[in-house]
Amino acid sequence: MATVQEPAAPFDPIAQCADEPIQIPGSIQPHGFLFVVDEPRLTLVQVSRNVEQWLGIAAEALLGLPLGELVPDPEVGERLRQLTEGDPNPFHLRDLSLRLGTRQSETFALMGHRYAGRLIVEFERAGDPRQAYDDLYPLMRTFVTQLQDADGVACLCELAVREVKRMTGFGRVKAYRFDAEGNGLVLAEQADDGYPRYLGLSFPASDIPPQARRLYCDNLIRMIPDANYRPAALVPPSDPRTGAPLDLSFASLRSVSPVHLQYMRNMGTLASMSISIVIGGRLWGLISCHDAQPRQVSYQTRTACELLGRVLALQIEAKEARALDRRKLELRQQLVHLLAAMADCDSLVEGFKSVSDAVLSFARAGGAAIIAGAQCETAGEVPPIADILALTRWLGERPEQPLFHSDNLARDLPHLPQLAGHSAGVLCLSISRLHPHYLIWFRPERIKTVHWAGQPEKDLRSDGTLGPRHSFERWQETVRGHSLAWEPVELELALELRNAVLGIVLRKAEELAQLAGELKQTNKELEAFSYSVSHDLRAPLRHIAGYAQLLGELEGGKLSERGRRFLDNIGDAARFAGTLVDNLLSFSQMGRSALRLSDVNLEALVESIRQEMAPDLQGRHIDWRLQPMPIVVADAAFIHLALRNLLSNAVKYTRPREQAVIEIGAEERANEVIVYVRDNGVGFSMQYAGKLFGVFQRLHRMEEFEGTGIGLASVRRIVERHDGRVWAEGEPDRGATFYFALPRLNYSASA
Repeated sequence: MATVQEPAAPFDPIAQCADEPIQIPGSIQPHGFLFVVDEPRLTLVQVSRNVEQWLGIAAEALLGLPLGELVPDPEVGERLRQLTEGDPNPFHLRDLSLRLGTRQSETFALMGHRYAGRLIVEFERAGDPRQAYDDLYPLMRTFVTQLQDADGVACLCELAVREVKRMTGFGRVKAYRFDAEGNGLVLAEQADDGYPRYLGLSFPASDIPPQARRLYCDNLIRMIPDANYRPAALVPPSDPRTGAPLDLSFASLRSVSPVHLQYMRNMGTLASMSISIVIGGRLWGLISCHDAQPRQVSYQTRTACELLGRVLALQIEAKEARALDRRKLELRQQLVHLLAAMADCDSLVEGFKSVSDAVLSFARAGGAAIIAGAQCETAGEVPPIADILALTRWLGERPEQPLFHSDNLARDLPHLPQLAGHSAGVLCLSISRLHPHYLIWFRPERIKTVHWAGQPEKDLRSDGTLGPRHSFERWQETVRGHSLAWEPVELELALELRNAVLGIVLRKAEELAQLAGELKQTNKELEAFSYSVSHDLRAPLRHIAGYAQLLGELEGGKLSERGRRFLDNIGDAARFAGTLVDNLLSFSQMGRSALRLSDVNLEALVESIRQEMAPDLQGRHIDWRLQPMPIVVADAAFIHLALRNLLSNAVKYTRPREQAVIEIGAEERANEVIVYVRDNGVGFSMQYAGKLFGVFQRLHRMEEFEGTGIGLASVRRIVERHDGRVWAEGEPDRGATFYFALPRLNYSASA
């Protein structure tokens, strides 16, 4: 049976470079030699092959020997046992000579550390003990004081570079810091004549693979005295106890990657040393030392350089912390200003509009927008509203993400290319988890020119592996599509702004709820009052109208013409007042009566109302245009009253027309049904549209058109009790259209 072979994964040379196990090279640099010591007897289980060049004894001959046979000092064994895994950096135990039969070796500096369960002992040629004083005294007396007085990080690095060059004698020393992508920018440099200069240039992140960065973070000093060295292998190659290669992450003599050695030679460098600048557990930068000739640096000088690196890191951390505190204070002052404005306004949108300049300044943005539902207010340079709303729809699909930011929209939101065409960066805050409310800042593109130390690409060899770069000549690149990056402190304060705004919204919601409760209670009291008053006034007004009529019938002949006119006015006024009271009573009952929902055939209802009105329309020429209407779920009596008021309104205001036209119809939409009554009457000006549905609001004199001013208010009360809405459109002398809409849940199917 044939088998199907899976296609091989494509070869990725960059990934291969990142996976190189540089911590287990299986060899060391030959400027010293190494023992791996097994406890408890401190016997030698691995030895570097080059021990024969140093001691004249073959590596195999040393395996299994107790360390005490070679090291005459009994305290060394005890101090080795005291080494802990917690501090794996090599520790200088002492300078000593080894016992080689009847003779003594030269003096070596012995350094030991414990790592991965093994004691690793390294030997280098001992330096001059006075060197420690010569290096450390000026370092502590002068350099530390200068660091405290330095103005800015670049000045700190300049002082450090100068001091390292003094102590080590390297031909070129430079300090650079890493950016968020891992690229290193040279901030300071000291170099002898003839050395290429790199001040202000950037080295690409690919020059230092991730595993090398981790080692730089763990092991603060790395030295390579000669880039042309021949590595000394370990004997045996693997740990006899575990069968695994020996982890030399912290060994001073650890052999380095052949790719890095070629990189050094390509730069014209034969010796190098690096001092790591580690801040908060993160590799902030490096002090890199180069020399065109091989150069050995004693452990005393390396120790002084390590101390310098630690002091420099503390000073950089302190200055950056002070700069961060100043930035936080500035942002908090702006934050307080924003919140005060928003809290004083009736809504967040109004608060945003009142301090739009401060909103832009808070995020160093070119434009900003606040979105509250369908409302969108903007400030400064922003994309079109349609693109902003498209962004909010995308944000709405991620309600669990209260903050989104990008300094490259084309990269991060490729599905919104129009947005990236107007802005390069964005910061979005979600103000509510339930509603589409957002505060958004936009940053413009910031074209950046990067000066690289050579084109930032490694060479691909014929065998498919990566080789180091060959050229380090200045190479310029223009980077587009990016905005100013969003700082962590800006994101932190933006979230604080969101939390504070949520507090303002909650407080305003509580105030509105309290006002709503008070208003509801007041409305109930007003309804009860109007019901009581209108009910109690009905009988007296009827008595006035009745007695005026009786007086006219019984005593009218005895009155003068003027007296009879007065009596008629009394009767008319009483009857009008009675009608007004009846309408008020009906209006107050609308808020007190429970809705009795049922299917209501609007077409049949309109036809019945038209028949009811027919006796009062004798002599009128009205063109009734009845359009198809659906069946709605509503209170039949209330909808009957609302439609009758609207039809009566249309009949009344078309009276001046010789041919009145009244059209009644409905329009079905996705979430509601809209009913309209349109006429060709006297109309009204739209500037008064907001007054139409108020109680006792009239746009025409009573002498022209009778009425109490309660009919349209009753329509609004009825529709709002059905969770609907009312509005009107009109034009003077060209007619009017009155609408009311009921939610789709309140109607069933077409008739």
